[in-house]
Amino acid sequence: MSTTLLDRALRAWHWLVAGPVLIAIAPAWAYAQTNSAVDDIAKYRQLLADGNPAELWEARGEGLWKTPRGPNKVALSGCDLGKGPGIVKGAYVELPRYFSDVGKVMDVEQRLAWCMVKLQGFTEAEATANHFGQGEKQSQMEALVAYIAGESRGMKIAAKAAHPEEARMYAAGKQIFFYRGGAYDFSCATCHSGDKQRIRLQELPNLLVPAETQKAYATWPAYRVSQGEVRTMQHRLYDCFRQQRFPVAGYDSDMITALTLFLAKNAEGGTFDAPAIKR
Repeated sequence: MSTTLLDRALRAWHWLVAGPVLIAIAPAWAYAQTNSAVDDIAKYRQLLADGNPAELWEARGEGLWKTPRGPNKVALSGCDLGKGPGIVKGAYVELPRYFSDVGKVMDVEQRLAWCMVKLQGFTEAEATANHFGQGEKQSQMEALVAYIAGESRGMKIAAKAAHPEEARMYAAGKQIFFYRGGAYDFSCATCHSGDKQRIRLQELPNLLVPAETQKAYATWPAYRVSQGEVRTMQHRLYDCFRQQRFPVAGYDSDMITALTLFLAKNAEGGTFDAPAIKR
């Protein structure tokens, strides 16, 4: 630990012990310390960005996309992500979207699972079983999403809501964003509809402000340093519901897709820059 960080840690410890005595100067001191720590975290992220391990997930995902697998021994390169069979470039920034061959709106993971069933011959349970990596268990879905997302890097986020089903899902996603429930009576809006809010040192973007939504949405999927895994938008929203103590939506659910479409439309026009790297 550097001298500067050690000094900050000692000062933080001293505050916990001597807090009652120093309460009169608490607001200004806490503000300075918090902002200093936020600045340090920003510098830490900047240093990490020079060597993002997500590149390994992208490479593995490309192999999974192009390798014949499943009972049918075919590759996912025949999967249509909305730009035509096998076309990956630019697909992610237009998802979720309506697919006429299934008559519903799908996000990237729903679509991948459908293609694995339809083209490769997996059962639905098999296609969705390996979705969140942990420890030595690698997730095929996270690798595939990392590859597909990486092929849209630098492009503008352009999810659509022109089809009636897309408009319906967007409206549902908006309702979910504001819906309060769970043990703490929280909603997504509880944390993400105000300016300059944070939990501990974690800054909370206001997801009703396009610029902040663009910044947040454009950096998922991302490699999580604290977890040693690439995490997709499905996982990010799953984890948000878990932290709200809200009933967690099942993987591959329409509820997650609706909320994702709401966020994607709010981020419209932002430059996509994922897979990113986060704490």
